[in-house]
Amino acid sequence: MSEAHPIVSRLYDPVMAIPERTMLPEHREYLVADLSGRVLDLGAGTGAMFPYFAGHPEIELHAIEPDPEMRRQAQSKAESLGLPVEISDAGGESLPYEDDSFDAVVASFVFCTIPDPDAALSEVARVLKPGGEFRFLEHVRAEGVVGDLHDLLAPAWHTVAGGCHLNRETGTTFRTDDRFELVDYSQLSGRAIPMIRGTLERQPDSRLYDWILDWVPVW
Repeated sequence: MSEAHPIVSRLYDPVMAIPERTMLPEHREYLVADLSGRVLDLGAGTGAMFPYFAGHPEIELHAIEPDPEMRRQAQSKAESLGLPVEISDAGGESLPYEDDSFDAVVASFVFCTIPDPDAALSEVARVLKPGGEFRFLEHVRAEGVVGDLHDLLAPAWHTVAGGCHLNRETGTTFRTDDRFELVDYSQLSGRAIPMIRGTLERQPDSRLYDWILDWVPVW
């Protein structure tokens, strides 16, 4: 399921170098804090999260990345860190994993780019165990005049930024999904491009309950 953006792939790390050294480390640390078990890095990109996973041997890490150049860079970074990880060529809307197979799913700056974010969130819900955590760090549409500017720039941004949607209201999507309990949510500073950070907990699956109601007579 390759989605190649060769120019964006080559420029991503240099463009993000300063934010990755200054403002993002504390938020990436949040994404991995106290995690253990089987964890999925949803949209690994060039492997920005890998240095943070590398310090947690209690994590069995899996990752997906549909862009072949980013996947190559991520694999190289994992090898340089001595980080064992399986990086699959897959998109967020169709995860190659069994139901209830992960203890946690981590997403950092990926729901802005996934073509169908609702389908991807459904896949997160499917592969997470009940009680499992979905942790996220995403940029979102600003409010007011800046938000209007995001709307204006969104088509051009999408073209030059490898399919990124500048004006997605991802926080609303996450907060209103009843398959999850909102455990933590923060709107981070940044008027030009605001970010959100938080944790959702997978609620017990209602499918068994629905099946019982279908088969048990209502008295």
